[in-house]
Amino acid sequence: MSKALVIRNLSKQYSNGTKALVDVNLEIEKGDFFGLLGPNGAGKTTTIEIISSITKKTSGTILIDGIDIDNDFEKAKSRIGLVPQEFNCNYFETVWDIIIKQAGFYGILPNQAKDYAEFLLKKLKLTDKKDTICRKLSGGMKRRLMIARGMIHKPSILILDEPTAGVDVELRREMLKFIKEINNLGTTVILTTHYLEEAEELCKNLAILNKGKIAVNTSVKSIVEKLNKESFILDLSHKIEEIPNSLKQFDVVKISTKTIEVTISKDQTLNDVFDVLNKYDIRVQSLKNKTNRLEEFFINLAGQN
Repeated sequence: MSKALVIRNLSKQYSNGTKALVDVNLEIEKGDFFGLLGPNGAGKTTTIEIISSITKKTSGTILIDGIDIDNDFEKAKSRIGLVPQEFNCNYFETVWDIIIKQAGFYGILPNQAKDYAEFLLKKLKLTDKKDTICRKLSGGMKRRLMIARGMIHKPSILILDEPTAGVDVELRREMLKFIKEINNLGTTVILTTHYLEEAEELCKNLAILNKGKIAVNTSVKSIVEKLNKESFILDLSHKIEEIPNSLKQFDVVKISTKTIEVTISKDQTLNDVFDVLNKYDIRVQSLKNKTNRLEEFFINLAGQN
């Protein structure tokens, strides 16, 4: 499979001597849903800004769909749709004008952009706001507007920097559903997020930046498989006043008389827990996975540095 993005020996040093990136190497396949994670100051935004030609690199090579940004800047940039973390549109323009004007920057005439603009507004639930000026939109609506603006020229790579910040739960779900649809249709998606459960839910592969360097570059699945423990919340059919001795082989915390939290290791299964409970005629009425496994991995990684 060909590469959507290739980064080789990318470094960025600011005039004050700060090294934001140090010899970063990264390859992202076409059609991937890729997570770029790391703590504040790790270099995520700097990487995105260099890819998007907002910031100049100190050294290194970047290929976008095989196009070297140093050799054909305009063509490479046209392949990217950027949804930045900060709102940077004209607050006194309407939603429609912002999207259509963005299309014009890529040589797309208004009559050519009309149908796709309407499609994007419908998918992002902004149709009834098309004639509303930006400053009157809620934070969540502005975020969705930024996605529509970033997609209007049909880029092959969509970069999302904290796309669900300030968005309520229902709208967040709709946004992520749309982004997954875009990815399923072939658009490569690069996501940075502080909601690590989003990366675990959405991404196939990821890289974790730490202090300007790639600390981890692997699949989400491989990370999850390395973790030793998972925690579950169990709602029980009967009250328990004390944790049965035979259940203490697991890490069990009593939340209420009918709810417990159970943490099992890699060599244990939930069926082992169920078997013990069944001996006391206690059934599990419902359960949910509490562990954010990717976050656990991230915390462990930070502790090693």
